[in-house]
Parts: sequence; structure tokens; C-alpha cells
Amino acid sequence: KVPGSWIREPLDVRARAAAFANDAMMRQRESFKRYGVWAKWDEPYLTLDPGYEAAQLGVFKTMFERGHIYRGTKPVWYSPSSQTALAEAELAYSDAHVSRAVYAAFEVRRAADCIADLRPLELAIWTTTPWTLPANLAIAVSGSLEYAAVDYYFEGKPPRRLVVARELAQALASKQHAREFEVVATFDGHELANGTSYVRPIANKFGETANVVVGGNYISAEGGTGLVHTAPGHGLDDYQTGLKFGLAPFAPVDTHGRYTAEAGEALEGVDVLNEATDVILHRLGHGVLCDELYSHRYPYDWRTKQPVIMRATSQWFASISSFRELALEKIEEAKWVPSAGKNRIAAMTSLRGDWCISRQRSWGVPIPAFYHSATGEHLLTPETIRHVQSLVREQGSDVWWSSSVRELLPSHMKELADDYVKGSDTMDVWFDSGTSWASVLDGRLQFPADLYLEGSDQHRGWFQSSALTSVAVNGVLPFVSVVTHGFVLDENGLKMSKSEGNVVDPLIVIEGTADKRKHPAYGADVLRMWVASVDYSSDVRLGTNALRQVFEQYRKLRNTLRYMIGNVYDLPASHIACSSLATYYSDLPSLDRWVLGRLSQVERDVFAAYDEYHFSRILNVILQFCVTDLSAFYLDVAKDRLYISPAPSRRRRDCQRVIAVCLDVLSRLIAPLLPHLAEEVWHALPYKEHPPYSTERGSVFELSGAWNIRARRLAPFPPFAEDRWTSIRLLRNDINKALELGRKAKIIGSSLDACIIVSVRNAELIPILQQLCNSKPLAQYTVYSDCQLEMEDSRLLFLISDIRVVGSPALVGRAVLSEAHVLTSDETETGSTIGIRPSDIPKCARCWYRDPTVGSISEHPLLCGRCYASVKSDHRDGPHGYLN
Repeated sequence: KVPGSWIREPLDVRARAAAFANDAMMRQRESFKRYGVWAKWDEPYLTLDPGYEAAQLGVFKTMFERGHIYRGTKPVWYSPSSQTALAEAELAYSDAHVSRAVYAAFEVRRAADCIADLRPLELAIWTTTPWTLPANLAIAVSGSLEYAAVDYYFEGKPPRRLVVARELAQALASKQHAREFEVVATFDGHELANGTSYVRPIANKFGETANVVVGGNYISAEGGTGLVHTAPGHGLDDYQTGLKFGLAPFAPVDTHGRYTAEAGEALEGVDVLNEATDVILHRLGHGVLCDELYSHRYPYDWRTKQPVIMRATSQWFASISSFRELALEKIEEAKWVPSAGKNRIAAMTSLRGDWCISRQRSWGVPIPAFYHSATGEHLLTPETIRHVQSLVREQGSDVWWSSSVRELLPSHMKELADDYVKGSDTMDVWFDSGTSWASVLDGRLQFPADLYLEGSDQHRGWFQSSALTSVAVNGVLPFVSVVTHGFVLDENGLKMSKSEGNVVDPLIVIEGTADKRKHPAYGADVLRMWVASVDYSSDVRLGTNALRQVFEQYRKLRNTLRYMIGNVYDLPASHIACSSLATYYSDLPSLDRWVLGRLSQVERDVFAAYDEYHFSRILNVILQFCVTDLSAFYLDVAKDRLYISPAPSRRRRDCQRVIAVCLDVLSRLIAPLLPHLAEEVWHALPYKEHPPYSTERGSVFELSGAWNIRARRLAPFPPFAEDRWTSIRLLRNDINKALELGRKAKIIGSSLDACIIVSVRNAELIPILQQLCNSKPLAQYTVYSDCQLEMEDSRLLFLISDIRVVGSPALVGRAVLSEAHVLTSDETETGSTIGIRPSDIPKCARCWYRDPTVGSISEHPLLCGRCYASVKSDHRDGPHGYLN
């Protein structure tokens, strides 16, 4: 609606709609860019593009040629508020809808043999749509139910003899507040339907009486009366029953949802949803047994949020019966994530009736049918469709409204122009989107698509319409895999609504507001990280607390990567490639080989999770590696190598190379989830060629072969000593607990101030600890030594200055100052008993380790022998970065 007037001209409607759609597209495109979505933004596919519209008409033509498209009159969901037919996918169901249901009695006019001697007699029906009673053409009964003639007795009014399902006689008595009831006779549905007619509640053009018929399995004794008021023009079950008995799909309701003159005397113009129930109940008079408010699930127009009705109209339909089984077969072959999606769409497809594809709207792709001015017969042939398709490809679908019939008909049919008018129906929006494969995949990308991605509601929408149109035309699905996701709720699990004020705006999450304390600017990657962290297969909650938690994880990850980058600032570019490191892999310390094996396993796990679209697992694997394996262990231990060793020493260069390999691999692994962080890491790497953030430096996404795990491995390293290093880390955790005990007791400050006394009872851990413990000073590890042995030293692994292994827990207790400084075997993961006491060895001013060589060097009395050798060494690089 335009202020002050209604837009009536179709081309005006279409121009305004196109402007609105283009504006929405541009705004959404900018949002997607800000979210870090990667796409060909300058080449979008739009359903209003002439090429797209022409491809859609091509699908329509092929389906028409194969007999899948036809015009018919049958009940469809119809929205009086928007005056158009609707597909199931355009409905929104309300569980809070309340109807006024009625129990009514219809007088028997002609009785079957089973009830011939029981008159006067009435047939009891129950309906939640009393407004459909003017369209009544029959009463349907079940052939498998037992029915009864029942006398109902009341206080203060005469009794009534009603026919009802035997099982429901008691319930009907309660509904009517009957004093008592008596079953007079019983019979089955077939006997009742054999010759029984009744007086219609409201006479229509088909006369005053109608027959009792045997309906389908939709009739049961679960509720109502077991006798179903049948209006073939207002219900699909009724329509099927009508086809069986030759009953017309009579629907005396117009496009505005009001009765037509055919509904009966004095009913024309009555609104069926808002006024008809009161009017009909008044007309029924004595025929009303009782009425009640009935709460049930009911469909609404998803656009106008108003109730819809089932109404028989002449529409265009796509029949799927001829290719339904093939569609189900192909659905079974596709990959569905989560897997439950397969069962959902298969069930919907197996039960789906013919698809109403016509809409009474001006906006959309026209159904290119012409209608005879006198007879109303339609003219639609492959030739007429092909001609209109060519015009649409050149001029867009507006040509249907801007051109005459003569211009729209093929040249050899133009003499028919004066006898025909253009149709005004457009195609269902789900036919629009469902044929996207015809334009996008056949025209731009490879068919079929690797993946279709949408919300879980699209099993009855886009996924299904895409599957049906493609199977009908191509015999295959247009996709290999489908990923479905739930929807975002607020922090309390409620649907987001502007009226409730609980909407979380993604742009505010990313950029914040002026009040940064209330709405900090988290950036796009934090929002993406939250998406990756949740189980997207169901509805998820989002709010302040969730964002804070994710930001904390992001901060830890980013700080770890930042720390790693800072420690490779002087690494020569020639020494960072995985291939270079692999050449002397066997000479690396055990700890380096272990972490490279872990990196390789992380790569395999991440790629496997990407293949399964298991993004939360990817995030967990990467965070576990970065925060726990690297930050809390490897990098913690590596500080001594990075800060104490001479710059070009082997022990430092090896560590730098391992860090560089981790950075290269991790930046690629996180790129699909956290593209901004990955790009930031890539451009901050000091050993890469060309200046950071320059065109020459390129992008992390431009690394050839990086995403094809089958073509090239990023980290080609085998697992190494996993069990051994797991045991060492567990013991390290126990020692850290003991160190914390010493800090609380204020007997140490730094962990390097401690002497650890340990008694191990784990048989597998004893030989490992024996290998790690070395009583010699750290100074024995000169800058020229084999660093494999050095990195196996327990003092460097546990960041302590002294460790003593004793034979029993009792000896641990004797070696400490107080029993309060002991962790018992019940308090440790390894079952070890660990005590702590302050070390009495002198402290080195440079490395802070306590070493007996401190004070023994006159030139540098504050340094240990190791640090003295380091500061006196020749700092020139040798082969592979080792010292000469």
C-alpha cells in the first residue's frame, strides 16, 4: 500500500517490488561482506534477472512437455488477507488458534434398511469449521466403525434419537449434558450408507438433500461423532471422497473470503472467518446440539499473519506422482547433515500431494498461459512457452504485462490473438527458488552443487522444491549434500522479536555501540566463532554471556598465535618450510617430534570435521591444541630455548621452525572459520616475502593445494611417542599442583625456586622419570651439544631447578619442611606422592634457574655456566641454522 491509495497497475507493483528487492539485496550483501562471507559479490544470482527468469520458464516448459504441469480445480490453502493461493511452505502454524466447534444434527430423509424402523432420526456431526456447512455435499462414515442409533434424554426438553459412532455415544452425551442415553440399535458404516439421505443444513444449488457415503481412513473414533460433514471444495480428504462419489469441489467463497450467492439465501457477502460461524449457527437453530471453543493447531499466512482457509479454485499444479519414487530414491542417496534431515524430507515427499504452483500476485514470473475469452479454455503449448521464454530472456518478465497478446504469441498463432486474454497468475516463490539450479548451476557453476545450505524449515521449502524440479527435469538431485541449521533464540530461549526488545543485532555484536561497556565491538570473527561453537543442527541461544565466553576463547587463541609470531621474528625464510624440517626430522628433540605429530593429527581431525561440516569439533580440536598442547605445555617449556639460548643456536632454531610450521598450518586450518584472524596471522608472519598487507604478500586463501587433503598434506609428520608424552604431561600436571601448594604456603615464589621430591608407584612412569632426571648441572648442555638430551631433562620440562626421586612416600615426607607440603597419591593423576621444598642452590641472574655453577665464574659470578657459555658464544648461523 502507498500512502493515500492502493497500487493497482501490475507494472507499478512490479517496479516497486523490484526496487524493494534490489535494496534489500544490497543491504544484505553488505552485511554478508562484513560477516566475512566469501562470494562473487559483483556477480550475484537474482531471481529477478532476465536470464534467471528465462531458465525458470525453461524448467516449466520441460515439466509441461512431460505431463507434470496441469490446470485443475481442487481445494488449496488460500489466504483471504493476501488474496492468493499458498503452498504448504508459505504457512505458519499457530498452536494457540481457537475455533468455535459445533455438534449438529441433520434430519434423515431417506433411511437405509438398518434404520428404516427407527425414525424420526438425525445424523450427528462435529466440525471445527461451521462456515463450510453451506458447501456440504455429503456425510461420510467409516466402513470399519460400528454405529448406533442412540436415544438421548434431557431435563426440560424432549429426547433426541441420533446416529453416532458406538464408541463416541458416551462422549456425545457428556457434551450435550444429557441426563441419560440408550443404544437402540447398532450397524456398520456400509449398512448406514446403503441408501441413507439427509436434509442439508443449508440448501444450496445441489438441492435440499444429500447422501451418506463411505469415506476414507481419515474417519475415526478418536473424537467428534464418527460421521464427517463433507465439503469437497474445502478439504483435501473431502475432495478425495468427492472424486470417489462424483461430488463437485463446490466452494461458494470468493477471493476476499466472503460467501458468494451460491452459498444460499441471505449469506452472500458474509466473511467466513469473522462472521459466518454466528450466522450459520443461527440458521441451524434446533439443529445445533452444542458448541464449544476448541484450541488446535491451525495454519496462518506467513506474510500477513492471518488465518487461511481451504478453498477450491482453478489453479496450475505440478503433479509429482510420476516421479515421486525416483525423488525418494535420490533423496536416500544424498548426504544430509544432520542425518535426521533425510527422514524428514523423505516423509514430506512421500506424503506430498500435487503442488499448487500458481499465485494470484503481480510480482513474480508469469505462468505464460492464455485463456479463451468466451470459454475460458487455456492455451499453453511448448511453442507458446518457448516464445515467451525468449522474450523474457531479452526483456525480463515485465514483458508479459507490457506486451499485447499478439506480441506474446508465436508468429504462426498471432491470428488467435483477438480470441484470447493473458493469464494473470504468477509462479509460486518456491518454484522460483527451487529452479535456481537451472540458472546458477547449469549456467555458472558445476551441476550438481556440492552443498545446499539453509534452515531446517526448508525441508518442506527450498530443499524439496529444488529436489522435485531437478528430478522432474534431470532425473537427479541438484545437490550432493545438504546442511540444515536451527534458528537463533535469545539468551532465555525465546524467539527474537523487535516488540520484545530481545533481538541480537549481528552488526552490533561486530561493531559495538557508543556504549562500549554494554556493547563492546567483538569483531566479525567472534560472531563466526560463536556460530562455529554451537550445535547448529538445533535452535541455539545467543546473548551477552555466550558472547563473553566465546570472546575469552578467541582471546586465548589469538594471544597464543600472537606470541608464536613474536618468537619467530628473526627466523630466516629458508628454514620454515615443512619439507625443510622433514629433512632432519629424526634429529629433532623428542618434544619437537611429539608436537609435530600432534599438529599432523590436528590437521587430519580438522579436515575430517570439515568434510562432515562438524564446525564445533574443528574449533574444539584447534583450541585444545593451541591452548593446552602449545600454550600450556610446549611454548611454556620452550621459553628457555627461545630466550636463554643464543639466537642462532640449534635448540632455538629448531623450536622456531616448529613454531613456524604450526603457524603456517594453523592459519590455513582456521581460515574458513576465522578468516580475519587467519589473514592477520598470514600478514604478520615476519619471514614471508613482501611487505605485510601488500598485494604482493597475497592471502592465506591463495595457498595452492592447501585445501585438498588428498593432494597434499600440510603437516606430513607421523605420531611420535604419544603414550610417553601423555605420561610426562600428567606428571607435570601433578608437579604444578605441588608448586601451587608451595606458593600458597609461601615457601616459594617462582617455580624455579622449588625442589621437587617425588615417589612414583606407576610402573610405566618409573623408567620414564629415570630417563628425565639428571643430577648434573644444566651447564653441561653447551650451545654445541646435542639438544635431544637437553630437552629430555626433567628440570626444563617441569620448569623447576631441582628434582629428587625417592623410593617411598615416607621418604617424601621426611624430605620436606611440613607434611602440609605433600600431595598424596590420592591427590594426583599419576598416583605419585609429591613434596615441595625451597631450593638452596644459587640462582642465575639470567635464566633464573638455580644451578651449582652460579658463583664459580669470576668473569660473571651471577651467571650459571650455561648462560656464561651462551653470552660468550659466536652467534653466526651455520648449516640448517646450527652454530659453526
